[in-house]
Amino acid sequence: MKNMKIRDTKKRTDNRRIREGDYAKPGVTIQGEWTTFTFDAEKEDSCFVVLKDIQTEKEEKIAVPAEYCMGSVRSIAVADLHLEHLIYDFKINGKKVMDPCAHAIMGRQVWNDSSRSRQQYEVHGAFDVQEFDWGEDVCPEIPREQMIMYKLHVRGFTMDSGTRSVPGTFRALMNRIPYLKKLGVTTIELMPVYEFEEIELPKQQKLPEYIRWKEKQTDQIRPAEKIKKVPRKVNYWGYEPGNYFAVKASYAADPLHASREFRMLIHRLHENGMECVMEMYFPEKVNHNLILEALRYWVREYHVDGIHLLGEHLPITAIVQDGMLSRTKIFYVNFEEKACAASRKYPNLYIYKEEYQYPVRQVLNHINGNMRDFADQQRKQGAFLGYINYIASNNGFTLADLFMYNDKHNEENGEQNLDGSSWNFSNNYGVEGPTRKRYINALRKLNWRNAVLMLMLAQGVPLLWSGDEMGNSQNGNNNAYCQDNPTGWVNWKNEKSHRRQIEFLQQVIAFRKEHTVLSNPMPFQFSDYKSLGYPDLSYHGTSAWMLEPTPDHLCLGMLYCGAYAQNEKEPDVYVAYNFLAAATELALPKPRKGKEWVVCIDSGEEDAAFLDAPKPVSGGKIILRPQTICVLESREMKKHG
Repeated sequence: MKNMKIRDTKKRTDNRRIREGDYAKPGVTIQGEWTTFTFDAEKEDSCFVVLKDIQTEKEEKIAVPAEYCMGSVRSIAVADLHLEHLIYDFKINGKKVMDPCAHAIMGRQVWNDSSRSRQQYEVHGAFDVQEFDWGEDVCPEIPREQMIMYKLHVRGFTMDSGTRSVPGTFRALMNRIPYLKKLGVTTIELMPVYEFEEIELPKQQKLPEYIRWKEKQTDQIRPAEKIKKVPRKVNYWGYEPGNYFAVKASYAADPLHASREFRMLIHRLHENGMECVMEMYFPEKVNHNLILEALRYWVREYHVDGIHLLGEHLPITAIVQDGMLSRTKIFYVNFEEKACAASRKYPNLYIYKEEYQYPVRQVLNHINGNMRDFADQQRKQGAFLGYINYIASNNGFTLADLFMYNDKHNEENGEQNLDGSSWNFSNNYGVEGPTRKRYINALRKLNWRNAVLMLMLAQGVPLLWSGDEMGNSQNGNNNAYCQDNPTGWVNWKNEKSHRRQIEFLQQVIAFRKEHTVLSNPMPFQFSDYKSLGYPDLSYHGTSAWMLEPTPDHLCLGMLYCGAYAQNEKEPDVYVAYNFLAAATELALPKPRKGKEWVVCIDSGEEDAAFLDAPKPVSGGKIILRPQTICVLESREMKKHG
């Protein structure tokens, strides 16, 4: 394919050397002495590049000749610009237009800065001239069967972190990488870190004039027109239209070097064998070409490992088929069948939606639970598609609040508690909110352990919401989109008081990684298609190899044949679930010759749920305490007595 030829015409305008630009990349590109501006506009439009020196306040307008046009794209290259102190906008037909592809934004360097009202909350495009040496940086490309995801808000995760770095920044997050790695996390997902407007710009509402009385009536009251100011909120989460090519400056310890700081974060994650996934929200009206260019930009310039796409009617097929994105993990609510068929050798597509959350919550909290639905979620996997499983996320109750509140408590959001979902399948176990009653707290901790076990034993990719490992609460708020305060922050003071919970999670994650049969990358066949002695996965009830006839019988045994793992010497694993409020028995299949079943994990043991001394089980049955999960391994039989 021949390269597209650009007319080699050079002109002078207002003492500036200009030439026709390169239409290939939207936004600003810098090459040697030339700075190219490329943007959408018709040939008939009057177009200017408006430059402003932030030190001298001097403004310069550079006209874009009409012939510098290709289709509906205009492009101009300008020589010898000193970019360090310049900001820019476009002026199209007399109207100021901000560059939607600006690589940096000037005006939002300070988070939620009320003083911006003096400049009418204006923002401008800026130039990213920072260099970064990636060295030998390599994306880890962690296989989906090895992934442990952890979703966080950069500001909320670090504001109360107690680290010496500037809280609420990428630098503070870098200091928490050792904590996340020790936990067992492989992949962090960041809520929006591109530029967005966190200040909900004030809206003014005019009160209607009182109806005029007859002119001769002297006692009429007709007050002057009044302005009612609506209180300003903060768009804490960032799910609004954004500047999709610029790192959020206020998330950087040094806002003028935000792009460098974000690159350092990703580089540090890669050095630790960890991945970075960006969450990106695109409203329906965003140009599909801009979406594709933005995704390529973050992969090319920032080495991000994955993109979690939010929004409706996105160009998913084009994204899946894009060559540059073929080794970038793409997360979305669904993919077209044709798009999946076009997937390449590297499986990079993941279904990311709430379908795991609700069946699991229902059996956990005894709200019309269905064990068949639950079992389907525990073994959910696709040949080409991965699945993301989570019980709690930013949208909804935290994991601790799921067992502390029956109802949402979003009054502080200022919407009369009408926002947020009312269908949470939560249970307060007798008291709404915190309590000193020991038996209630014991029940809540038991359910927390059950939730962690279920999540980590499920076949799909487990995802944790930040702070859930240490009992973080939002006081019953299930929609903390505007809570830039301790309600929406992770409370790191809980790290010490919840050390046992954190250690339990670490142990369960390690167990999952050691027993790879649990996270088999291919769907289970429920048959012994390799003649290894057991089916790859089988279900058991009060009798071995048989399920109970009704889905509301909330007990289930799941046997994973270790010989079907990548390491064929892995032990068999039997997971016994009892969500009944009474003790029950489940049958154990006969272990292999010379083996015996031993209990490794018992969620009913509060102090040492991960047993230091595994307990052998004989007699072909296991007795489960109420609302508990036990995990058994087949081990070499020990001689007793």
